[in-house]
Amino acid sequence: MASKKPKSLPRLKEKYLNQVVPKLKETFNYKNLMAVPKITKVVLNMGVGAATQNGKLLDASVAELTQIAGQKPVVTRARKSISNFKLRAGVAIGCMVTLRGDRAYYFLDKLCNIVVPRIRDFRGLSPKAFDGRGNYSLGLQEQLVFPEIKYDSVEKVQGMNITIVTTARTDGEARELLALLGLPFRKTQKN
Repeated sequence: MASKKPKSLPRLKEKYLNQVVPKLKETFNYKNLMAVPKITKVVLNMGVGAATQNGKLLDASVAELTQIAGQKPVVTRARKSISNFKLRAGVAIGCMVTLRGDRAYYFLDKLCNIVVPRIRDFRGLSPKAFDGRGNYSLGLQEQLVFPEIKYDSVEKVQGMNITIVTTARTDGEARELLALLGLPFRKTQKN
């Protein structure tokens, strides 16, 4: 019987285990290895409000998010009717995908090293976009910054929200974790 070849770890997960965990243990004086914050999941969300008039836009967004994330997204639907937006309850208005485990680390590696440098007029990610519980959210103006998306095939330029969920208890711990993993935060100026 042939032995299986051991599965290699994502590059960013290796960095987390070998470099980030020891630095976080030293900085925050964690007694237990399980207390060190880690990434639990990455959620990508694309709101397609124009899909109420044109259903093809939602199909295109689902296909693009599938290419970006590497797994099929879930179509999100309106919870209640809002007449000002010409919206009825149950109408498809977006799509989202949740990445966990190795897929989350692969996506974060791509986000830090390929996608973020391609953002136009980029000066760093906002260090204030934490939610108070150690989770970080960022918005992208267009899906064209991802290398999988071809400019010619895009029907409509669409933005997306990316939420990185961590086990950190405070925003400071989460900021340190994400900075050590390679997210380029904007330097804050002290007055």
